[in-house]
Order: sequence, then structure tokens, then C-alpha cells
Amino acid sequence: MKFVTYLRVSTERQGQSGLGLEAQRAAVAAHVLGRGEVVAEFVEVESGKRADRPQLALALAEAKRAGAVLLIAKLDRLARNVAFIANLLESGVEVTAADMPEANRFLLHVMAAVAEHEAQAISDRTKAALAAAKARGVKLGWSIPERASEQRQAARKGAAVNKALALAHAENVLPVIEQIRSGDASLRQIATELNARGIKTARGGKWYATTVRNILRSEGCHSSGFSVASLDGVPSAEEEFSDAILLRNATPNQKQMTTHGNA
Repeated sequence: MKFVTYLRVSTERQGQSGLGLEAQRAAVAAHVLGRGEVVAEFVEVESGKRADRPQLALALAEAKRAGAVLLIAKLDRLARNVAFIANLLESGVEVTAADMPEANRFLLHVMAAVAEHEAQAISDRTKAALAAAKARGVKLGWSIPERASEQRQAARKGAAVNKALALAHAENVLPVIEQIRSGDASLRQIATELNARGIKTARGGKWYATTVRNILRSEGCHSSGFSVASLDGVPSAEEEFSDAILLRNATPNQKQMTTHGNA
């Protein structure tokens, strides 16, 4: 039996330190032992309350492609949202949890409902406590003048985290692109196939030829064996924007020449 494992931690610090990940890997390894093999692993750094999970979408797509079981270490790592669980179970991929392999669809729904209720209760208590503190005149968050420097540092760190997540997403989606491109598919055909498989971009959007090209040109992906030179026929978004500005400012004769040149 084939397994695609999905691991999730709630914070970037946990993801970098390995806290939680090693325990999850040990749990799935113990489950797989004697049952089959792990063919792919996907790691998500995301809050359990959020439903937009790009790595989970990739894991589902890979499990469906390979005819594998989607394996998670603990049920509470999956989601705290009933609608999310319902959509997941309707994806056509078999899902199992290492900590409760006997869990059926009904039990998954019940546990998701309980987790969703607890998450909402925690959120309500936190909001009430913050509102009470604000009513007493306590300054909160970035409104504290002394935290201006800290805010700038957080912004820089956030940008670095976003870049790291984008690169991680590129590395995870690249094998799928390689598999599609092995049949001499064009960039547009690759984008169409990724959209058809339900795989999202790092920002949760749709794929286009330029998006695929950016992934193939991204730093860290050059070792995959792709020839970047072969991608030069597709204009980048910046090039398309620049051309549009030039065309808007051109004289009527220049516009006519440009139109004839592109014909």
C-alpha cells in the first residue's frame, strides 16, 4: 500500500525547529511499518482554523495520482472546521490517521465539530480579555510607540517567511510539473493541468504560463534539469505591463506598426 503523509505545525518557529514534526514523522512511520511505503511527504506551516492549505492540496493531488492513502499523524492536525473535513472526505482520496486508524467518516465529522467548537470558545475568550484590557486603557499590539522598531523587524521577518514559504511550495510542486512536462507539454498546458488537478499557486490562485515559468526559473529549482532558455518565448507579467504602457503612449503610426508586427 502506498501512503502520502501530511504533517502540519501551527507556527513558523515550530516548522524551523522541528518541534512537533519529528513526533508526527515517528507516528506515521510506525503506522506505515509492515503496511506499505511512503511515496511522498508534505509539510504545512499553518493555523488549524484556516481552510486554505496549499500543501494539503498538493498532498491530495499526489495521493489521487498515485492511488495512495493520505496519512496524517493526528486527527487534530487536519482541521478544526466541519465544512473543511466534509470537502476533504468528498475529494475521493482515502484518509486515515495514525493515532486512530479505525476512525470512519462519521467519527471524523464528530471530532472536527468538537475541535471547531473548542477553537471558537478559545477565540471568544481571547477577544473578551483583549476588549476588557483595551477598555481599561491598556495599549495593545503595534499601537505602542515603543514597538515601532519591533514592527519594522516583524515586517522584514514576514517578508522573509513569505519568500521561504514560496520556495518551499515551488519545491513541492516541481515534481508534479516535471511529471506533466515529461510528455512535452507546453507551459500553458502545464498550467491547465495543474488547475484541473485542483493544485493552487503559493498564494492560492490559478496557474498561468507565466506562473509556471516563474516556478521553473525560481532559485533552487535550476537543479531539476529544466532549460530556462527554452522558456524565453513566454513574456513575464512585467514585460507585458511594460509593453502595454509603451503601446498606450505610442503615436497612431507607431501603434499601427506594432499591430502589424505582432500579426
